[in-house]
Amino acid sequence: MSRLLKICFLLISANHAEIIHSQSSEDLPPLLHKALEEIITGKYLNALLDILNFQSSNVWTADMLTKVMAYFHAQEVMFTLSSLQMSIQSYLKNLLYQPRQLLSEFQQLDQQQFQTAMKYLFNSKKEHLETGNIILDWDDTRERIFQSPGVNRTLFLVTLDKCFLALSALDCVDILSQVLHVSAVNYLQPDVIGSLPDILLEDAFRNLSSLFKDLYDKTSANTQRALYGWMKQILQKSYNRSDFNESTSWVSAESLWILGRFMVHLPLEEILKISLSEIRLFISYDNATKQLDTVYDITPELAQAFLERINSSGFDMRNTSTIYRLGLLVCFYDDLEQMDAAVARALLHQMIKCNQLRGFQAEVHKLKSQLLNIAMQNQTLNDTLGSLSDAVVGLTSSQLESLSPEAVHNAIATLNQVSGWAKSQVMILSSKYLSYEKVLSFHNVSQMGALVTGISTQSLYSMNPGELSQLIRGTTSQHLSDLSPAQQQGILRKIAASGDFSSSVKEIQGAFFKEVSLSGLWKQTGYSSSVMKEKELRRSQALYLYELLSKKNYPVDLLSTGQLVKGVTCQLIESMGTDIFLNNFKFFEMNLHLLSPYQVNCLAWKFWKVSNASIPPFLLLVLPSEYLEFVSGPLCVPFIESLGKTEMDLLNPGHHKRNAVLQKVQECLNGSVADEYDVDLLGNLICHLPPAFLQGRVSLKAMATALHQFKLCQQLSHEQKTEIKYKLLELYGSSNNWTAATTLDVGPFIALLSKEEVNVLAEKFPDIILQIAKTIGPVSSAEELLSTVFQSVSNATANTPSSLTTPDCLGTRVPSSDEIIKLAEANIFWSDQELKCMDPGTFDKNVELLGTVSGFNNSQLTALKEKAKQVWGLLPDWKSYHIVSLGRIALALTEHEIQELDLHSIDTVSVLSQQTEWTLTQARSILEGFLEDSGQTISTLKSFDLVGLGAILCALNSTEIMSIRTAEFSAAVARIGLLVCSTPVLRQFKKMTESVFGAATSWNGSVLQEIGTIAGGLNEDELKAFDKTLMPYFQPAAVRHIPPEIFQALSPEQIANLGPENAAMVTGSQREHLDASQLQSLRLALDGARTSPPEAQSSAGSTQEVQTPAPGGAPCLSSFGIWLCAVFTLHLPF
Repeated sequence: MSRLLKICFLLISANHAEIIHSQSSEDLPPLLHKALEEIITGKYLNALLDILNFQSSNVWTADMLTKVMAYFHAQEVMFTLSSLQMSIQSYLKNLLYQPRQLLSEFQQLDQQQFQTAMKYLFNSKKEHLETGNIILDWDDTRERIFQSPGVNRTLFLVTLDKCFLALSALDCVDILSQVLHVSAVNYLQPDVIGSLPDILLEDAFRNLSSLFKDLYDKTSANTQRALYGWMKQILQKSYNRSDFNESTSWVSAESLWILGRFMVHLPLEEILKISLSEIRLFISYDNATKQLDTVYDITPELAQAFLERINSSGFDMRNTSTIYRLGLLVCFYDDLEQMDAAVARALLHQMIKCNQLRGFQAEVHKLKSQLLNIAMQNQTLNDTLGSLSDAVVGLTSSQLESLSPEAVHNAIATLNQVSGWAKSQVMILSSKYLSYEKVLSFHNVSQMGALVTGISTQSLYSMNPGELSQLIRGTTSQHLSDLSPAQQQGILRKIAASGDFSSSVKEIQGAFFKEVSLSGLWKQTGYSSSVMKEKELRRSQALYLYELLSKKNYPVDLLSTGQLVKGVTCQLIESMGTDIFLNNFKFFEMNLHLLSPYQVNCLAWKFWKVSNASIPPFLLLVLPSEYLEFVSGPLCVPFIESLGKTEMDLLNPGHHKRNAVLQKVQECLNGSVADEYDVDLLGNLICHLPPAFLQGRVSLKAMATALHQFKLCQQLSHEQKTEIKYKLLELYGSSNNWTAATTLDVGPFIALLSKEEVNVLAEKFPDIILQIAKTIGPVSSAEELLSTVFQSVSNATANTPSSLTTPDCLGTRVPSSDEIIKLAEANIFWSDQELKCMDPGTFDKNVELLGTVSGFNNSQLTALKEKAKQVWGLLPDWKSYHIVSLGRIALALTEHEIQELDLHSIDTVSVLSQQTEWTLTQARSILEGFLEDSGQTISTLKSFDLVGLGAILCALNSTEIMSIRTAEFSAAVARIGLLVCSTPVLRQFKKMTESVFGAATSWNGSVLQEIGTIAGGLNEDELKAFDKTLMPYFQPAAVRHIPPEIFQALSPEQIANLGPENAAMVTGSQREHLDASQLQSLRLALDGARTSPPEAQSSAGSTQEVQTPAPGGAPCLSSFGIWLCAVFTLHLPF
């Protein structure tokens, strides 16, 4: 046994106490004697808790210290006194990294020790624990405990196991609440629910039920079912069995209040048996509405069963007061016969909540449409507009176009609260409202809410600059980020031209600030770190502002703003003093997601240089692969845990490095993911495990917990998904036997099942499959599933013959609105003929949705375009809102058709430019159409025109590009730098950029970041002339678009300094043009190697074995002691 660990628990010793004489245990208080025996037998946690308990009612005296020392001497326990404080901390931290061991030790605690542990963990407000002469930083230790998912799982399991026997039930519920709020979805698995107490006092049961209701959305469907079963079991016990018979239900009003959201798990037959008096009591309760507002996953059948019971219990279902009490049940209201308009409006007012339902939106849409017709009986749309709630979203463009400006003005208080508008609808309503107001002012714009996005860019630009400045500061500022880049640029350009830009810039908050150009920032003064706190920055802005502000501010003031960390260069990191760097590192760590992989690499090298012993383990990932060799033994757990809390792609985008890291992770896990503790530890890393590892090395026990984590992964490969599918089939059995809950839990992975397996599930759970299909991406990833969904929806819907009388449409089955809404991406399975024969009204209602379907092929898009021409008339008569509503359907327009459109508005063109599949000739037609219809030439274009044109600018010729006005180009250059144009176009843009920022050879890092892909237009001489330290500041997209014959001009030194992210962007054809020394440099850049200063690299070899003596000469004898010595010498950052 390690003497080091024994002395860890001599908490009550003086530093140099001398042992005077032998002492018998009879002179020691019983609890203290017990603690000392536990130290001797190695039960360190037990001893610590006994000592804490002892000192809570006893005072340490010098005499007692002497007795303790004498007792150890009598037991022949010899030691040297040193580093006790660090030793105790180290022991506790070791347990944090061994949660299974901690669980075992907790399970062996007696009742008194357990109570003491819970008291200090959950109820103690102390920042420090004083045990004899030793002071422990308890606040920090406790924070680390609650940050560790594995330890939290242990606390959860041990609380279930021991707490209800040792503490009051209310205290245990409070403890469970604290632990479960960390990661309920991982801890609350169905098998664990069986460990919940089945007998609880009423208050404790209510509190625990309330906790589970709060966590409902964080738990799996199977867990929700299990929790409902647990609640039902206890509620049934409290039910008066003497009144029980088969025709009555155990469900009382009180049961429904306690069940809350879990009421959706009641069987249909149980709901229909609920006593009418209990239903009446439940609905009469003031909280019923609040509760029914949260049943997001209720099904139509259950909702209608509740409505039927409420109706039978004596409530007037057409009384406004009753309607307001129904919560989300109104979404399934089905008694529309002889309803008057006032009731319909009351229902519509309540149905604004229905978009929160999990599915059934087609049914909701249909009901709103029916109620809309009733609400407008004997009245015009103009008269009723303000009382229709969000049902107005269902109005077609032609209905909105028929509104009078006065009606829109009068209804603006309702309209500005509605969400879910389509862009075309917002354009129509904004135009109507503003035509009534006549003058565009801050006051009338501030009344528009979300409709502000429908104001044309030209109108915003024509506003008074003072009014625009107010707009930036006022309540409308929350909607500014929803404006298009062209609209935002219009506002900025007008304010900039007014001379009041300096004060206005300071008022711009959030993402809107990113639209301010770099050259615009250069012209302003008066920046401060406090002004930057609420702004989002582009990297070019941050680089400029950090350098500017660092002249008059301390690093802590700049780094604490968050966004400014984007502007910290490697040179700045390198120049920081050791203390300043270490003290401010937390700001980098907190904002890791804002840093580039190059910046993280610089941080890692700096940390290695100043304190390699305490480097945060995740930084080893970005250093060259050989540094991963330092990760072993005691460093494994902190390494995996820290990586699991970050996104590996953000740290290092290179695939070869990722493979080395994953190999190290597998080594650290001893080659397998054994259980839920390993899943907790892996965190986000689970998304990167290779398919072969998933196949053979992930246990089924771990898989149940891992499923939720896999569903969060953004970029699983097909091979990974396939292995996950096989694991799920192994875990849950044949999909033919899956329950509704299991189907929901498997979620998007259903797309990997065979067509036959999906068909079986679609027959059993059509609504669930429909719900899952809505969350699936493009058709390529889920063709079988979407095909099944299409077949399922088609079979469930009565055939709708075409209303068109043309011979080719007679008898053709056509899409209905219901089907289009339900199908979403699965609409791709309509034939060209079916789309062509669609009812005109159906097309008009659903054109926006059809325009978002990513999988339509050219012939389907053409059929829909022809339908648009049939419904809206001749192309020259199409309004801007028609063109905008087309989405991808616009891609079917020919060059000649585009020329016929009215493209005078930059807002229309801006929406068209968002499509990425235009041919060059189509783009040229859009450009020429805009210039002709707006009466402009290239030389008169404003910056907001350039921004609105977007990708259409790639169709400009050399002469046209050079005629763009410099001031307008400089304001729009960051947006232009996002475009992927041909090399000749990029070369012309590069020439224009020189007119703004000077000769290319004079550009600095912030300029390179600002111009983006335009840097792909540099020639050989210009590229060679760049200092190697500027290479990381090329945007990754720019590196990819440098032609291979130009890229090969880079020197090996320049390539070595590209940084990991830019190096990962180098294409295969660029590589083919490189020689051996250049390729070697590219490998160095990918690996995160440091190319300067040279002395830094030599430190890698000199630190491979850290053999610093343990502090105070503490001995390192056993394996456990060696671990602690490693902790002492490496100073792990716990």
